[in-house]
Amino acid sequence: MSKILIDGYNLIGIFHRDLKKARDELIQALIQYRNKKGHDITVVFDGYKEGPGKETVEYRAGVRIIYSGANEKADDIIKRILSTEKFSWIVITSDKEIEKAAWKENCVAVDSSVFFDILNGEEFYFEQKRGMTLSKKQKAILKAISKL
Repeated sequence: MSKILIDGYNLIGIFHRDLKKARDELIQALIQYRNKKGHDITVVFDGYKEGPGKETVEYRAGVRIIYSGANEKADDIIKRILSTEKFSWIVITSDKEIEKAAWKENCVAVDSSVFFDILNGEEFYFEQKRGMTLSKKQKAILKAISKL
């Protein structure tokens, strides 16, 4: 079982007209994924624009869902979780700042597009070419992906 921390709207993308619907669909997909794989999943969304004004946490079928408060963004919450909840998180994001924060806390950042494909049932395939040497970071990413 892995601990997965997800930058919610980063995973959804910006191309959806109905963000609430896309968010609900993502949460449902994460619940199904958790039931199948058994991972400990936390997803963080910006909630300050439409939420109650304070940070809120809810659980749905074992998935922890956090909405940011009035003066905080999801990125701030993710960074706080990384610095206070000392686990070997697999952080799902395409945000370079969050990626940097993850590595700083000895966690592994996996690109949102890779996790999106895995979440949709596609298998991740990586072919290491002959003579190719992987960096320590690349090896850590591949190991994390294999756990997903």
